This record gives sequence, C-alpha cells and structure tokens, in this order.
Amino acid sequence: MVWCAAGSTAMVCSMTLGVMTDDALWVAVLTGGTAVLASWVTSRGNARAARIQAEASAQTQQQSRSRETRRSAYLEFIEQAHITGEFYWRLGDVYAQLTDPGEQLARIQQLRADLRDAFDPLSRCTRVITLEGSAPVVEAAEAVRQAASDANHVLWEISQAERGARERFDEACRIFRVQLSNFIEAAQAAMAGPN
Repeated sequence: MVWCAAGSTAMVCSMTLGVMTDDALWVAVLTGGTAVLASWVTSRGNARAARIQAEASAQTQQQSRSRETRRSAYLEFIEQAHITGEFYWRLGDVYAQLTDPGEQLARIQQLRADLRDAFDPLSRCTRVITLEGSAPVVEAAEAVRQAASDANHVLWEISQAERGARERFDEACRIFRVQLSNFIEAAQAAMAGPN
C-alpha cells in the first residue's frame, strides 16, 4: 500500500512506508557490501597479476643477463683458444725458417714462454665457463684446456730434443683442434637451446 489517507489509514500508510524503507535499506546495504567485496577481490586479483607479471619480467631479465654472460664467456674462451692455436702453428715456422739448431732452440724456448702466457687466460676462461656454462660446455672447455696442456708439455719435450716429440706435438695439436671444434659445437647447442 503506497497511498495514505487521513484518519485511520494513516497508521497503515506509515507502517507500509516503514517496511518499504527497511527493504530499501537492506537492498542498499547488500548492494554496497557486494560492491566493496567485488572491489576488494578485483584489487587482490590485480595485485596478484601485477606481482606475477613483475616476477616474470624479472625472470626474463635474469635469463637474458645469464645468456649474455655465457655468450661472452664462450666467445672469450674461443678467442683465447685461437691465440693458443696460433702459437702451435708457429712451431712449423721455426723449422721452415731456421736451420741452425741453436736458433731453433732459442725460438722454441720463446714459443714456450708465449704459450705459458697464453695458457693462463685460457685456464681463467675455462674456470669462468665452469661457473656459467652448462655441463656439456664445461666438459668441452675442460677438454680444450687439457689438450692445450698436453701440447705444451710435448713442446717442452721438443725443447729437450726427445725422439719422436715432433710427431707427438703434431698429434697433440690435432687433438687440440678437434677439442676446440667440439667446444664450439657444444657452445652453439647451449646457446640455441632453452635458457
């Protein structure tokens, strides 16, 4: 009953309006509560989505930095290995350019000193790869370092005029080149694979 008349129905009218007022109040409270709850749920969802997005972004940046660090380590290792390999090639020049055994020995001793200087950075690069690289790349880098160490030892044997040392040196250099190729393949596979 929405209409009100004077007299006895005034009481009915005020009671009806009171009931309507209570219903409207409940609807308003429920609607407001629902809105507040929906807002709270939405803000929690937005905060969670923002946190997940921030974590994903940080993880992507970390993977990118890690990948670039590995790439730099691999390139530096290859550069140092090529420097070492260049010194191995120079032994052939010693025998091709010099005929005097004394001059050959002096040049071989200089070559050994140069190789010692080149071996230290190669070993350092191997240690960096041990920290940054995947297991196959670490194994390949260690194999290159060991092959270089073996070739350097055989060069010492040449300087001592040991019989058959030249042939052993040639074989050690061949193994060094094979191991370097293996490293390059392992590094390429690691860089092409997932992070």
